Amino acid sequence: MLPSKVEEAPQTNAPPNDKSGLLTPSQIVEAQWTPETVLSTITPRPQPTTASPLPFMHLLTRLKTTKREGWRRFGIDHGESISDHMYRMSIITMLCPPSLSQRLDIGKCVQMALVHDMAEALVGDITPVDGVDKGEKSRREAGTMDFFTKDLLCQVDGGGAQGERIRALWQEYEDAGTEESVFVHDVDKIELLLQMMEYEREKEGGLDLGEFTRVAGKIQTAEVRQWAGEVLAERKVFWEGVGRTPTGKLGLEAEGEGGWKRNGGGGNDGVSEERKRQQDDYYTHTNGAAHGAKAVKLNDKGAKTAS
Repeated sequence: MLPSKVEEAPQTNAPPNDKSGLLTPSQIVEAQWTPETVLSTITPRPQPTTASPLPFMHLLTRLKTTKREGWRRFGIDHGESISDHMYRMSIITMLCPPSLSQRLDIGKCVQMALVHDMAEALVGDITPVDGVDKGEKSRREAGTMDFFTKDLLCQVDGGGAQGERIRALWQEYEDAGTEESVFVHDVDKIELLLQMMEYEREKEGGLDLGEFTRVAGKIQTAEVRQWAGEVLAERKVFWEGVGRTPTGKLGLEAEGEGGWKRNGGGGNDGVSEERKRQQDDYYTHTNGAAHGAKAVKLNDKGAKTAS
């Protein structure tokens, strides 16, 4: 028998508490941040160097209770969690058309989508407006993944091979030097656009999240660009029905590499230059330069070309 009323689902919709994974402002900008910064606040503390994966499994609950911070700035306090985001990403990768599935390792893409934000279990969801340098964010996340691999999972399966597999998938995503990783980066962006549209609909035009439409211009894979165009077209129809012109991109028209017109009209899209700069810095990855990986370049059809 179904309950007559659902008050609030546990975990993903529960109000944050001291064990939810939500970092304080001081923790976010802490210059000497290490995994210990957060581990010291967790009760019971995860016990490393055991043959059991249970301490790691318990720690993953923080991904279910930690909210995606970008939405909280707009008053969405009980929105999606990090796990919510990664789950839909993994399903999206499974829905790619044959033009992608015939040349990509989709199984790897699914796994990569499921681990790409795993470090946020300790690091938290650092956004473009938090004032944390991109290199510092990367350092924290790499240190956290090392803790998972070298401490929590090092004795699991007799030698830590499973943990190393997770670490390698995460690193491949960070380096963005393979077609699979570029595709998953693009899926990360389309999932953001979908969630943006859903929150605007939920608020019936009372919330304008147009600043997030800018990520559409960062998508490299042709097939995912097409999805992004469809989402923006849906958004345009929605706001026309509301009778208002929102901020952000209303449509997608290519005008050269990385260039976009606003529904054919050009001009100001209502998003501040500072916010654009922050998002450009955040979403333009270095294609693995810090790790020595070669960049992957895609042609107009999304296929790999010589770098």
